[in-house]
Formats: sequence, C-alpha cells, structure tokens
Amino acid sequence: MTALGNAQAVTAGNAPSGRAAHTVHGGSGHALRQVTMALAAGHKLAEHENPGEATLLVLSGLVELATSTARATLAAGDYVVIPQERHELTAIEDSVVLLTVVSRAG
Repeated sequence: MTALGNAQAVTAGNAPSGRAAHTVHGGSGHALRQVTMALAAGHKLAEHENPGEATLLVLSGLVELATSTARATLAAGDYVVIPQERHELTAIEDSVVLLTVVSRAG
C-alpha cells in the first residue's frame, strides 16, 4: 500500500488535475469498493454527493473534509466516516488516502 501510494503521489504531482487514483478492491459488480487516491497540495475533489456509506483513512499528508456545515482537518492515521451529505476533500499537503465505499442498492 505504501509503494502504491508513493507512486500515485508522483503521478498526482505531475497531473494537471493534481490527483491520481487506483482501485484496490471492488469496482463494477461489487458493492464494496476501496480506492487509494493521491492529491497534490492545494488540489481537491470538488463537492459531490456521497454515493453510499463511505470512510476515509489518511495514509499520508494532511487533508480537509468539508460539508456545508462542518470542516475537519485530518492527518496521517486519521479515520473518518464520510457524512451522508455533499462534501469536498482538499489536500493541504501532498496526501494519499484510502477511500472505502459501500454503494447503495440501486
């Protein structure tokens, strides 16, 4: 996981979007999906809906998870349940996170 995160951090740093992601588990046909995502400092995942129950584990760096009513600064080792509302994630420092999502039945 560390090597994957490091490689993604390099990719994110060179990408115009400032991010890179890799599905570790799941994807099409699975309810559970785990994705490692690297964000370069100052870049973000724009505000979006929560697609299901989700958690975020910060593997390295410093990020801010924000909703319309709250903000949380999260450092390496921090774990949070993502609220069931629109939210965005901003990298304060170059960061790598593990996003786990269980999709809603549809």
